[in-house]
Amino acid sequence: MGVALITPFKTDESIDFDALARIVEHQIKNGTDYLVVCGTTAETPTLTEQEKDEITRFVVNRNAGRLPIVLGIGGNNTKAVVEKLQNYDFTGVDAILSVTPYYNKPSQEGLYQHYAAIAKASPLPVILYNVPGRTGVNMLASTTLRLANEFGNICAVKEASGNFSQIDDIIKNKPEDFMVISGDDGITFPLITLGAVGVISVIGNAFPREFSRMVRLALEGDYDNARTIHYRFTELIELLFVEGNPAGVKSMLAVMGFIENKLRLPLVPNTIKTYEKIRLVLNQLN
Repeated sequence: MGVALITPFKTDESIDFDALARIVEHQIKNGTDYLVVCGTTAETPTLTEQEKDEITRFVVNRNAGRLPIVLGIGGNNTKAVVEKLQNYDFTGVDAILSVTPYYNKPSQEGLYQHYAAIAKASPLPVILYNVPGRTGVNMLASTTLRLANEFGNICAVKEASGNFSQIDDIIKNKPEDFMVISGDDGITFPLITLGAVGVISVIGNAFPREFSRMVRLALEGDYDNARTIHYRFTELIELLFVEGNPAGVKSMLAVMGFIENKLRLPLVPNTIKTYEKIRLVLNQLN
């Protein structure tokens, strides 16, 4: 289980590095396998390039080599992504996660050429990230498999299409060492039974010990106990995304005392109704 770290903000919308330190330590001490920095859960569209660099360096230094770190570097301007890959200081970073280009709606050939350029430029292993609900474009299994077969440093795909037949097609036909990672907490358990290797999680920000245990039990074939944990979290996972990500997980972390419940526009906190539902379910889980 990797965790897509949130970016905690203070009331004045500055980055709350003390809260970020608490969250990083919470991950390291409770079973998370790797940290994902500056992914979409981190509200990266609202962060400046300087802020992204500050967050990355802070997490790298706080982590101090204890867990692998995956850094989100993506965009809809291929040239800009390539230039960043060629010039960035990747000290302390182990791989990159690169989302499909958003808004442009490239063809499958365009997606292939975009990632081919990234693979050629990247000094680190590359994890593809397919999330059509956010980007407006779905990378088909055929394109993912083409990239997996042609570029040795494209090591995995984070699949958040929710399309079981598409994901199953990738798992069935992928190279042996290519990894399929769930991009949706709610379907991680069934995807592991199909052959996925784990998840890049949102709920793991709050529950790293419990959710990573579910992943490990499923990977070990202990489906009964994994399923029990899976069902414990289904209602909470649904509440996490009912008003958008990361509003739900930030509400949860605020209830738990980790952060202030602050987002940057155009994102806003959950409504009081959803916030109270999350608080009630958390109390029941405890």
